[in-house]
Amino acid sequence: MLGQDDKGGLEVRTRERWIDVPPHGDALVINVGDMFERLTRGRFRSAPHRVVNRAGVSRYSFPLFFDPAFTAPVEPLLIEGGAVAGGTRWDAVDFHAEIGTYGDYLIGKVSKVFPELAGSKLEGGGL
Repeated sequence: MLGQDDKGGLEVRTRERWIDVPPHGDALVINVGDMFERLTRGRFRSAPHRVVNRAGVSRYSFPLFFDPAFTAPVEPLLIEGGAVAGGTRWDAVDFHAEIGTYGDYLIGKVSKVFPELAGSKLEGGGL
C-alpha cells in the first residue's frame, strides 16, 4: 500500500511504455505483488512500477513485505469466475503451472533476475 501525496512520481509499466499514476493527496495505491498474481491465476495483475522524483524535495519509502515460510506449500486460491489473465505476461509466467513451495517460487523468480545464482547457494540452502 502506498500513501499518496500531491507530489506524484509513481509510474506503472504498460506493454508499450511507462505511464504516470495521477497523485491524489489522500488516496492509497495498492501494488499487487507477483505472488498474489500467481495465487489468483492472473485475476489480479502485478505491474512493474517505479517512482521518479520530479518534486525537487526529499522523499522516503519504507517497503514492507509479508512472505510465507520458505517450505510453505502454495496453491492457487479458488476464485469465483476463475482466471481472467489474457495474453503473455512480461516474464512469460504460466498462471496455471504448479507453484510448489514458496521457496520453489522464490528460487525460480530470483534465478530469472540473477541467473548466475541458479543451482548455487540458493538451491543448496546456503543462504
